[in-house]
Amino acid sequence: MSHSTLRAHQSALRHFASYVANPDYGWDRVCEQRFGTHPAQVFYEWNTSSHVQEFEGRPSKRPFTREELQMLFDHADDEVELIEASGKKGWQAAYRDAVMLKMAYSFGLRFNELRHLQTVDFATNPHARKFGKFGVCKVRFGKSRKASPPKPRSVLTVFDWTAGVLEDWLANGRGTLHSLDLFPSERGGLIVESTLLRRLRRYLNELGMPSDGLDLHSLRRSYATHLLEAGWDPRFVQYQMGHEYASTTGIYQFVSDDFRSTTLRTSLDRTMDQALGKQSGGQR
Repeated sequence: MSHSTLRAHQSALRHFASYVANPDYGWDRVCEQRFGTHPAQVFYEWNTSSHVQEFEGRPSKRPFTREELQMLFDHADDEVELIEASGKKGWQAAYRDAVMLKMAYSFGLRFNELRHLQTVDFATNPHARKFGKFGVCKVRFGKSRKASPPKPRSVLTVFDWTAGVLEDWLANGRGTLHSLDLFPSERGGLIVESTLLRRLRRYLNELGMPSDGLDLHSLRRSYATHLLEAGWDPRFVQYQMGHEYASTTGIYQFVSDDFRSTTLRTSLDRTMDQALGKQSGGQR
């Protein structure tokens, strides 16, 4: 059980104990009559898990490398072709899941944001018309704060291949369904997380990738990591991810060793060049 789940259970029990132990509701008198004793609060700060830092995820979780992502997406496409060529049912579901995996990475989406996308949630970006009508993805079911409605945001398209994947899915995969849902299930409802997660785990096993540490959220981690490695402004990545604070985006900065080595080498070379320039200038 994760730390956040344990804390949520303890919080629920704490609220219930506060309710039954409150004399204003009269349960203490009822319990005295029936059991000869009364309820009391037993959950305190010193004996329950606390929320002391923003990130509570497991340290084993990580993003995909670019090579791993390419292998995954290629394998997902091959699976669609194999099922269709065999004449069996299921090619459309495999195609849908392949596009969902790509879109989760392409826009850095959480699963709940992904499953709620509809065909009307895309618009043209006047500053990037090369993406056509898929220049902006309007996320309407973003992660909310406690007791608040979903937090909407707009995510700008950054990858050249995104629009083509969506156009092909709408034209050849999704078909002429009456539903506005971009990724409807076989029964017309919304996809559940376990459906896509099973598909992902099977593909990882077939590719021989260690599934420990990789999940659907790893696609979102990969999105932030790869943008930062490519030199995108951290502030822009923060807005794309829907993070209120830059420190939250910093959690996703799983930059590779190669990237860090290159950055360090560049900085050292720049410092050396400046030092040599000053030295030669002083000699002159």
